[in-house]
Amino acid sequence: MNQHTQIYEQDIDAWIDQQVRLLKEGRLREIDVEHLIEELQDMGKSNRRELESRLIILIAHLLKWQYQRDALSDQWKEFEGKGWRNTIIEQRVQLLFLLKKVPSLRSMIQDAIAEVYSDARRLAVRETGLKPNVFPEQCPYVSDLLLDEDYYPDNQ
Repeated sequence: MNQHTQIYEQDIDAWIDQQVRLLKEGRLREIDVEHLIEELQDMGKSNRRELESRLIILIAHLLKWQYQRDALSDQWKEFEGKGWRNTIIEQRVQLLFLLKKVPSLRSMIQDAIAEVYSDARRLAVRETGLKPNVFPEQCPYVSDLLLDEDYYPDNQ
């Protein structure tokens, strides 16, 4: 095991500091290229995972808003859906921030929505106790609606 691999496996932050120092000093031959490539690829995957994770939560809460809110409001007169609204707001803020920091994710958002919808639907089913057939098979929200800070779906 060479010195780079040992540092990489024992203390990733120390390894990053070392690689940055080597780059700044122009000591390119000493760079741990194999692990650097791995870390850069993981950064891209991490951004994609964050996008997908936030979409799952946002879509699940929009589904709950659309398909359960009125029933709960009728049951409990004081139910306003504030918790759901706050979660929807938070996820939109975080998604917009992520898209501002990593604009290339915008080109992936529609595919990500299609990919995560079944997980969001399953989450909504588990959290509401409603039957799966209450929710649409395909995501009823396009990216523009998901990111629109004023959009809250009506019950259908």
